[in-house]
Amino acid sequence: MANKDIMLINDEMSDMIIAAAAKLATTEGAHNLTVRKVLRELEITNRVFYNRFHNIGEVLEIVYKNTVMQMRECLAQKYDEKKDFFEYVLDVLTQVLIATYDIREQFSQYAFEYDSINDTNYIWWRAEIKKLVEYAKGKDLIKKDIDADALSYSIWCFSRGFNADAICRRFTKEEAVEYFRYGMSFFLEGLKK
Repeated sequence: MANKDIMLINDEMSDMIIAAAAKLATTEGAHNLTVRKVLRELEITNRVFYNRFHNIGEVLEIVYKNTVMQMRECLAQKYDEKKDFFEYVLDVLTQVLIATYDIREQFSQYAFEYDSINDTNYIWWRAEIKKLVEYAKGKDLIKKDIDADALSYSIWCFSRGFNADAICRRFTKEEAVEYFRYGMSFFLEGLKK
């Protein structure tokens, strides 16, 4: 068994292994991913793989973290105060759904479980949502008595749960976006002053 303290190789082949794992997880499901499948996909040996990673779980964790970064990039667009704040929030949440829908379609169980046992993504998103809530309160766009902490948790749960359920029910991405925007628009409407 490999010693986790040993520095493993990080090179172009490492990136190819991660990309192959992401592709296989998307097409076959993360729960079906094995080292052997990655080896066959890339036509490489065990040695090539194990010189770079300790196990397939490490690769899946990287794929998951890359997916999380895609979601977070949706908040890179800063709010333009000339536009409707609620439409901005709805657009950002929709972009998160779109950016991650394809990979989560086959990777959903792993991502859902990982989010449940690892607080990093949960904490980051709740903090970002709280910033938006506090901004809206400061601009007098929403009711002043709204609890930013409780609301950030509710939005996290709604968005995460909606994505997981839409995937399990095999909605197309377009159907998921349509239903998500419809439901979230009522949610946001209830926040308005």
